[in-house]
Amino acid sequence: MSADAADTTEEIRGTAQGTAPVPLSVLDLVTVGAGRTATDALRTSVDIARLAERRGFHRYWVAEHHSMPGVASSSPAVILAHLAAHTDRIRLGSGGVMLPNHAPLVIAEQFGTLEAMAPGRVDLGLGRAPGTDGATAAALRRTDRLNEGADDFPQQLAELIRFLDDDFPDGHPYGRIHAVPGPVQATSPGGVQSAHRPPVWLLGSSGFSARLAGTLGLPFAFAHHFSAQNTVPALDLYRDSFRPSAVLDAPYALIGVSALATDDEKEARRQVQAAALNMVRLRTGRPGLVPTPEEAEAHDFSPMEEEFVRSWNANVIHGTADEVRTGLDDLRKRTGADELMLTANAHGGDVRLRSYELIADAYGLPAA
Repeated sequence: MSADAADTTEEIRGTAQGTAPVPLSVLDLVTVGAGRTATDALRTSVDIARLAERRGFHRYWVAEHHSMPGVASSSPAVILAHLAAHTDRIRLGSGGVMLPNHAPLVIAEQFGTLEAMAPGRVDLGLGRAPGTDGATAAALRRTDRLNEGADDFPQQLAELIRFLDDDFPDGHPYGRIHAVPGPVQATSPGGVQSAHRPPVWLLGSSGFSARLAGTLGLPFAFAHHFSAQNTVPALDLYRDSFRPSAVLDAPYALIGVSALATDDEKEARRQVQAAALNMVRLRTGRPGLVPTPEEAEAHDFSPMEEEFVRSWNANVIHGTADEVRTGLDDLRKRTGADELMLTANAHGGDVRLRSYELIADAYGLPAA
């Protein structure tokens, strides 16, 4: 393995801290609660990113969503640039960029720019879902042929990687096009630009991206937090499909996990119920701001809504710090995940911030 490949592998794999069984990371949806603004949510993201860096979390990813009032993460690259300006060491990345929504060259340029801002600590996680409803996806892509984008994902991915590596073959229509910032600057006369580029991850909630990531020898991130029934089959498929590459000589899989720790178990249940009500509204075509726990307590759940909430909350690890730690340890044993990426869904930014602090304390993560 070359030195560059060894460096990339180290960036991907990370190191467990404290008594955590695997590296712990953060997934941020930049959630906006009722009575709060997007500015409030983005300030909370900075606070959480700083806490995560201070306490030894390995990476901090931002997810692309659109047309959802309670989720202010429509522009991951912009948010990551903001976070890069307020942190020094933690890895920053997309969890993920929904590639069919964008031209591959644009993503290569955006993440080349981020790499120039925060050298050696940027991840590019890619998904093939729209991250929104069909009408919004059509507006993003300027077409109503949405299946076409998903079906073309492998070709879009290959094109993006070519732009990132600046290695289109001779005679290719894009052979004279370069993503800048990027490797072309290192090969230009007098060039001193780093040729390093962000590691590419594939994200998924089913088997498609699991198999593709394995075949290409790329790291894989699975959305356990909203597709728990598919977690183990997808990870098995990824591992069975894996072929060593210049990036990885063995599989590496992280899973996204909904986890919320509070000082009091009852408060955890209140917060999780409010987040579940938000999901009820989203799934029934009524997306809005994340409701307060008081609003959730006053809500008259229909039998169908109650069943959805029970099913949804069954996959949210919540309670005191010790209860959350036990739940995370059990989940890691069941899935064999190489990394746990935690997302704390709650109305208030202070609750989310406290959750990550409590989990860090539970695992004895560094205090500085």
